[in-house]
Amino acid sequence: MEFRDYLLILRRNWIAIVALTLVGLLFGGLASILIKPIYTAQTQLFVATQNSGSVQDLQTGNSFIQARVSSYVKTATTPTVLQPVIDTLGLNVTPQQLSSKVSASSDLKTVLITISVDDSSPVQAASIAQGVANSLIKAVDTLETPTTGGVSPVRVSVVTPAIAPVSPSAPNLKVNLALGLIVGLALGLSAAVLRTTLDTRIRSERDLKVVSQAPVLGGIAFDPDAAKSPLVSHDSLHSQRAESFRQLRTNLQFAHVSHKSKTVLVTSSLPGEGKSSTATNLAIAIAEAGQSVALVDADLRRPMVATYLGLEGQAGLTTALIGQADVQDLMQPWGKNELHVLTSGRIPPNPSELLGSMEMKQLIERLEQVFDAVIIDAPPLLPVTDAAVLSQQVGGVLLVVGCHTAKRAQVEKAISTLDLVDADVLGVVLNRVPTKGPDAYSYNYYGYTPVVGTPPRRSKGSKDVTPTLVNTTGDAFDDIIQGRTSRRGQ
Repeated sequence: MEFRDYLLILRRNWIAIVALTLVGLLFGGLASILIKPIYTAQTQLFVATQNSGSVQDLQTGNSFIQARVSSYVKTATTPTVLQPVIDTLGLNVTPQQLSSKVSASSDLKTVLITISVDDSSPVQAASIAQGVANSLIKAVDTLETPTTGGVSPVRVSVVTPAIAPVSPSAPNLKVNLALGLIVGLALGLSAAVLRTTLDTRIRSERDLKVVSQAPVLGGIAFDPDAAKSPLVSHDSLHSQRAESFRQLRTNLQFAHVSHKSKTVLVTSSLPGEGKSSTATNLAIAIAEAGQSVALVDADLRRPMVATYLGLEGQAGLTTALIGQADVQDLMQPWGKNELHVLTSGRIPPNPSELLGSMEMKQLIERLEQVFDAVIIDAPPLLPVTDAAVLSQQVGGVLLVVGCHTAKRAQVEKAISTLDLVDADVLGVVLNRVPTKGPDAYSYNYYGYTPVVGTPPRRSKGSKDVTPTLVNTTGDAFDDIIQGRTSRRGQ
């Protein structure tokens, strides 16, 4: 992974990282409040020799004391020292239990011994520390006294008496908050990396390039109102979503420029990625550019084009394929431009056989003779074989990938299916791409600024202009043919 990949992980998961960091801070603060305070009292002892002879004797004695101090430090936590403290202070603990509260230490090359005692009571901590110091002095005197009698050569005295501490030594609020911050941040980063590793959904063009080298012809901007209004209406011609389809139209013309066939098949890996709305809006965008377009609903399992456009769907593609009516009698014009729609017709029991038949091939060739472009909405690739069968009869395939919906393995399998039947994949369309955030589409969008002025007035009782549905007849279909023929002859 590159450095920018890590930055992308941070941008995608910054909310979780911040949340877990705050949780760590919260736990650090709660721990400081809930943990019972502990007070630490200290006392220091000085160890020296009893003789006061020459300088050489002092040096020898000093070396002797430094060698003995480490032994005195370990003696401070033994029952020999602690039991007298328990008896004197009347503590209800054993020497082993008391040793867990007492610690002794000494710095290297010094004769100072520091005794520290931790207790929930500051007064008792000071009392135990002072008691341990006094008991250690007596123990050293006893242990160092020669067995033949005489005076101990070692003298231990208190140089810093123990006093009751004012503030607790634990818990330390600053340390706990810092520890909580570090732990929370580490958990947040770990969760972000784990989530990115386990999440195989396609989120951006970068994720798509991991599984396919197919060019990305466009990204359809996410619109929260698209579920209710899947078509780009007259009121939203200048929206970012409408501009996305116009950009897709332009890129598709360049990707399809070397193909003799005019037919483009639109499909997806799985249902719910927006292939039908993409095919329909793409056909509308091409028609707006002045070209004649035939939109064919070849999804004979879950047809949606007729529902989107408000057309009759009971007579259409299947009606023409079984020979019950001619295709020229089934085409339905839509809107003001040269967009004609062939709906799915009745749902047959054998969609794959119909779409792979010679009649379907002849129907496509006939439409290509009449229209500048033919857009076919096909079923998804993975659940059924309809799109794979139909892809062999068209000039190119456009694969729609739903952002945050499709997974890498699904897209990879769909492209492998198309490669297996030797289909020509023109490119991929990323649908529902976020317009903001780390996964926003990389191409900039230049919006349109409305002209400042008085909006046009409408007379009372007037209504907005909407595309008018016109009944198609064979004469209208013949007029299209004659019009296209006359233009080619000019």
